[in-house]
Amino acid sequence: MKTRKRPTVRPEFVRLVSLSRIIPCPENKQLYRLVDPRDPDIQALAESIREHGVREPLVITEDGYLLSGHRRRVAAKLAGLTRVPCRIEPIRYGEASTDEIVQLLREHNRQRVKSLDEMLREEVVSADPDLAHVRLLEHRRDRSDMSDRPSSTVEMSGRKGRKRISEQKRAMTEAVMAAIGERREYWPLSDRQIHYVLLNDPPLRNVTRPDSRYANDRASYGDLCDLLTRARLTGEIVWRAIGDETRPTTQWRCHAHAQAFIHEQVDELFRNYARDLQRTQPNHIEIVAEKLTVRNIVERVASRFCLPVTIGRGYCSITPRYDMAQRFRRSGKERLIVLILSDFDPDGEAIAESFARSMRDDFDVVELVPVKVALTAEQVTRLGLRSGMQAKRGSAQYRKFARQHGTNVYELEAVPPDVLQQLLTEAIDAVLDVEALNGEIDAEKKDAAFLEEARQRACLALGEMRGEIT
Repeated sequence: MKTRKRPTVRPEFVRLVSLSRIIPCPENKQLYRLVDPRDPDIQALAESIREHGVREPLVITEDGYLLSGHRRRVAAKLAGLTRVPCRIEPIRYGEASTDEIVQLLREHNRQRVKSLDEMLREEVVSADPDLAHVRLLEHRRDRSDMSDRPSSTVEMSGRKGRKRISEQKRAMTEAVMAAIGERREYWPLSDRQIHYVLLNDPPLRNVTRPDSRYANDRASYGDLCDLLTRARLTGEIVWRAIGDETRPTTQWRCHAHAQAFIHEQVDELFRNYARDLQRTQPNHIEIVAEKLTVRNIVERVASRFCLPVTIGRGYCSITPRYDMAQRFRRSGKERLIVLILSDFDPDGEAIAESFARSMRDDFDVVELVPVKVALTAEQVTRLGLRSGMQAKRGSAQYRKFARQHGTNVYELEAVPPDVLQQLLTEAIDAVLDVEALNGEIDAEKKDAAFLEEARQRACLALGEMRGEIT
């Protein structure tokens, strides 16, 4: 940065300066749009200057560069003036850095009525690059719980190809592909979901062995996992059809440069709004599902009503229960309704009761209504579900369940996804204030129209900015 000279004039000194000697700062166009002499506002200002003169002095540097008063300068020319009053800023343009000049322009134009893109430009130039980068790295780090891990080179053995699926497994392959095709809307599916589907109508794992009927055992599940792996490698099953939520991966959302990020953000502007449809409901409603494998099925319904979903993965730990209690208290409502989806087996029945009892006894939720949405004994009969599985004798609830329902058990994944969604939708409808919900939906439609108009205005204002970064 160049060394400044000592001020040669006082900051408050005002004098008349020839318009021909006032030079607009080249950096001004980085922040503000050019002044158009044909603008009706500028012409009105020129008329005022003809009648009253320039009431507020322009601000210039010691060497004549304009810091504030670009509109007054153009209007004064239109009014026929040759000289205008100027206040001299104790700095020389030729001795200041570009950043210093840009900051001065921003400071001297705070009172200016600005468009959205001009305000954005001001914020950009006022940002400290080093501090901004620190914050960017902190945000990136906060998105991951990943700690430092030691690494070493892995030595691989000789190349070994997998065997293709044999004709003996063709019946099982066709059953698997049919199950996947019927559930295309719910892709990606998990191995476990397909496992439970096969249990409803078990195929032969090997057509040459009548005793190889698919069952709820390790051997059958192992064959299924192997078949799914081979079928994807050979292209018989597309990769996107199968997922594994139990083994998450972390990918960073990165961009080639800042311009690409700005384009993306502008395109997505105001697109992610969701009105709280539960705001005017008399009760606080939550959903609890026992298994991770039904998460995407349940969430598609819950999202339509803005209802929170908790995945218990068996007996839910204390933390999700605490979080639910906190959401309930923040809602300010008097009653908590918990819609529960769990297996129809000894543990599934106990899970529903245990969760509700904990909310009451551990978190003092007195006004609590737990509802078993699925699976129930009545649903098993009505839907004609096939079991293929027996209750685990090791379960503490085995005797009670066997005495009431027998030893056949049924899991959530055995219910077709669309049927499970219908059961959940009906349960939600039964506890909702439909009139209040429809009122919120109507309000959300108005919100959407308002946001679309706001988005169009914002995009129009950002148009010039986007054009410069193309």
